[in-house]
Amino acid sequence: MNAYIFPGQGAQFVGMGLDLYENYPLAQELFEQANDILGFPITDIMFEGTPEDLKRTKVTQPAIFLHSVILSKVMGDSFKPDMVAGHSLGEFSALVANGTLSFEDGLKLVSQRALAMQKACELQPSTMAAVLGLEDALVEKICEETPGIVVAANYNCPGQLVISGEVEAIEKACAKMKEAGARRALVLPVGGAFHSPLMEPAREELAAAIENTTFASPKCPVYQNVTTVAVSDSAEIQKNLISQLTAPVKWTQSVEQMVKDGASLFIEVGPGKVLQGLVRKIVPGTESRSADIPS
Repeated sequence: MNAYIFPGQGAQFVGMGLDLYENYPLAQELFEQANDILGFPITDIMFEGTPEDLKRTKVTQPAIFLHSVILSKVMGDSFKPDMVAGHSLGEFSALVANGTLSFEDGLKLVSQRALAMQKACELQPSTMAAVLGLEDALVEKICEETPGIVVAANYNCPGQLVISGEVEAIEKACAKMKEAGARRALVLPVGGAFHSPLMEPAREELAAAIENTTFASPKCPVYQNVTTVAVSDSAEIQKNLISQLTAPVKWTQSVEQMVKDGASLFIEVGPGKVLQGLVRKIVPGTESRSADIPS
């Protein structure tokens, strides 16, 4: 079975999507529609902006979404998913790709999500840190024992977790992780504590937008970050998507479940190859590759 997977924030690069825009009328049409929906020329920033411009949350999230979704649409009949999943932001791309959300609604939600997250980041200084080489249970235990808000936020692959929370709590937790034998515990250059309780103001804001959006029955199941199992009920998908901002991204568990359910090939749709690398670490020997652009 073919599992199509969609990357999240961090996969962006200057020039992303330009080949699609220049070679496919459908891609050009969708990119121009996106400029109108967003109210600013995101294509200028994607194709020829600076890395700094592209790194701003309000640009990054729609840019990665657009690259992934437009690529899936350009693939036409060769895009045949048996199941889909996306890492954090990538879940929105996955939900457009499997027909749960329309292109326009997906883009509007991603834009609102980015702005809501940016606002939440500005309310309180917060950050995230990568922890390498510790068991999940030990990372969780250290987070629980550290004063302040600090939680496990991204289960990326065995031995690679990202923690999220208040700056001081993250720094204390990192010191404890190193004492416990972590190979690395490194604060990341991010705007705030994504997938933690500090995103609650953003979750509330986004919940209203998600509740007012039409969710259709998907063409194939989605393995959501919150539940890690196959979901085909549109009301349940909607509920899980609302929980996503403050809940951890259980990527390791999602990929393991997809393999248990029959996934034999993972195809990454969007910029970069980060998810392929994670899949190889989660289930060694499983085939993974980038989506082919039709010739």
